[in-house]
Amino acid sequence: MNTDALMTTIQTKGVEIGIKLLGAVIAYIAGRWLISVAISLMRRALTARQVDATVQRYLGNIVSVLLNIALVVALLGYFGIETTSFAAIFAAAGIAIGMAWSGLLANFAAGVFLVILRPIKVGDFVTAGGITGTVKEIGLFVTVMDTPDNVETYVGNNKLLGDNIQNYSANPYRRVDLEAQLDVSVDPKQAVALLKERLAKIPNVTTEPAPDVEVLRFTLSGPVLAVRPYTHTDHYWQVYFDTNVAIREVGAEAGYPAPKEQMALHKLSA
Repeated sequence: MNTDALMTTIQTKGVEIGIKLLGAVIAYIAGRWLISVAISLMRRALTARQVDATVQRYLGNIVSVLLNIALVVALLGYFGIETTSFAAIFAAAGIAIGMAWSGLLANFAAGVFLVILRPIKVGDFVTAGGITGTVKEIGLFVTVMDTPDNVETYVGNNKLLGDNIQNYSANPYRRVDLEAQLDVSVDPKQAVALLKERLAKIPNVTTEPAPDVEVLRFTLSGPVLAVRPYTHTDHYWQVYFDTNVAIREVGAEAGYPAPKEQMALHKLSA
């Protein structure tokens, strides 16, 4: 056995493999950069055509996945692996994975319907899939939402689409529901007039429809008023807290006594 010839062959093959590996690394880095540039250009084009942000991100995710798969296939071809055989193997694996991960495919299909039917979009404040928050992104398989306490939450698209969806951003205004307990000695008509006047001065409360203040029910303490101003969902909590303050200040300025239960006792003779 010619040791020198063997070492020469090993060195030659080693150099060839090293060059190929280096070329593959460079090709991968360049390919990833080109993919990011292509996605960026696509998003700019969609933005120029005023395509909705939800659709932009969803299409961007799909194109990114497809281009990355194409990059991997190209690198395998560079190393001499038959891409046609790889495609067949990939298809067979896809079927097997699809049968095992039917839930994942259901999430993908639900994501498509979310983009097409558009019950929600990026930026909407919603309750969906048991989570309340602002929609950050509708992805291929999950929807990302930021909850009011700033927790990033992922909800499967299939769960989100299969459950009730409340979109608080769909309508131009939203009602704030509060109550004001009055003492039995307070004139409810006067209290209603004072509260309506005060609610109209709260920032971001709509004038049309105007705030509702009506007698809701009666208790042992006295009448209970329904206090219902209207505002855009972006200002909901500001109006909610300001209305609570207004109820307290109106009662104090008018000199209303603190509500207390009133009961009448009758003594019966034996």
